[in-house]
Amino acid sequence: MQFLDGQRPPHDLTYDDVFLLPNRSAVESRFDVDLSTVDGTGTSIPVVVANMTAVAGRRMAETVARRGGLVVLPQDVDPVAVADITRWVKDRDPVWDTPLVLTPGDAVADALNLVGKRAHGAVVVVDANGKPVGVVDEAACTGVDRFARLGDVVDAAALTVPIATPPREVFDRLHEHGGRLALGVDDEGRLAGVLTQVGALRAGIYRPATDGEGRLRVGAAIGVNGDVAAKAEAVLGAGVDVLVVDTAHGHQEKMLAALKAVRSVSPSVPVVAGNVVTAEGTRDLIEAGADVVKVGVGPGAMCTTRMMTGVGRPQFSAVLDCAAAARELGKHVWADGGVRHPRDVALALAAGASAAMVGSWFAGTHESPGDLRYDEHGRPYKESFGMASKRAVGARTRTDNGYERARKALYEEGISSSRMALDPARPGVEDLLDSITAGVRSACTYAGARTLEDFHERAVLGVQSAAGFAEGRPLPAGW
Repeated sequence: MQFLDGQRPPHDLTYDDVFLLPNRSAVESRFDVDLSTVDGTGTSIPVVVANMTAVAGRRMAETVARRGGLVVLPQDVDPVAVADITRWVKDRDPVWDTPLVLTPGDAVADALNLVGKRAHGAVVVVDANGKPVGVVDEAACTGVDRFARLGDVVDAAALTVPIATPPREVFDRLHEHGGRLALGVDDEGRLAGVLTQVGALRAGIYRPATDGEGRLRVGAAIGVNGDVAAKAEAVLGAGVDVLVVDTAHGHQEKMLAALKAVRSVSPSVPVVAGNVVTAEGTRDLIEAGADVVKVGVGPGAMCTTRMMTGVGRPQFSAVLDCAAAARELGKHVWADGGVRHPRDVALALAAGASAAMVGSWFAGTHESPGDLRYDEHGRPYKESFGMASKRAVGARTRTDNGYERARKALYEEGISSSRMALDPARPGVEDLLDSITAGVRSACTYAGARTLEDFHERAVLGVQSAAGFAEGRPLPAGW
């Protein structure tokens, strides 16, 4: 990466402060761009879902891995639960989605309670042998008594195909059939998965992030307090594919000791550590055992660290310096926080990050763990909160005595409750991944790059004023 005219400004930069220049390009299509990462995590798109309780759960992990990304389970999740989630995710089909299932004897109210938990907005009704009877969506329940039985409203005309049917064929048959959802069945006719028309289309665009046995990948985080080696062993024993050692201030002695403890158990998976914002911090964490360093202090939407303490650094410059230091040592960084637009992911990759971590942006999706709620105007939203907030700290210290919990609750550096609205046009995390990857692919074509490493090498960036950033914003309502 280089700056326009070779001049890096003397002040630090945010993503909003910079822009990419187009280069002469021989890349004819955005689909000619390979978005695979080279940091050893096995992802085929450069997107990692942050280890936030309101964002990263089993449903998010399954969906994002199916599209090539990675979800990191939060450190607050008990190791037993981590093992359960990991087993569940690795048991999912890499192409077909996990269905919501009810029986003909269940009530319409049961279906209405479930349809909001999936972007496709439907439940599958099965018989006593697990064979599909049909599909029920919200439209089928409209105007129907909530205590009516699903057997009376089920659409029995849903397309049913063998689970081995290629996605392209599923797409074509749904297109001909006029349906939105296909039901995949095993050799005995039992329901094994569901696939929408757009899901079948995505299956031909994305490559799942899978391990050596073809199972979906998932990561998990641990903290730096307590018996770190024991916690690392427990999480690694659960079968996770990436281990993240996580604390807000990563450049401290406790983190360095924690990394050495993690290395003492000889993990066979990549070890990620953070967070830092300096080249020195990056080098120290790598020398202590990190394969990937998380970069970012204070840029996240739920984080109040900079306003509370004045500590942090504009994210683009932090990523730029930390990535350069990591590359000198043959390692990598993740850009953690501050991503609000697809352009921000492209800029983080241009600066040298191998992937961008996204948190709050993904909280407002069907796949995040929170319950779907509605505001006073009937608009859907989910709650999000920061991992250094009073709410998160309270959950993390639940085993402490009352005095210690009360003392720690006096200090917080995060928002405890925020409404993250679901975008009616993009209510699912896959919709957001489509937007991000489309933007990054297109940025690569503008730069003339076929891979992310080529993109970093060829990227030319300029510095702009706030007016320059505002000029690039679309004005759908005119001016």
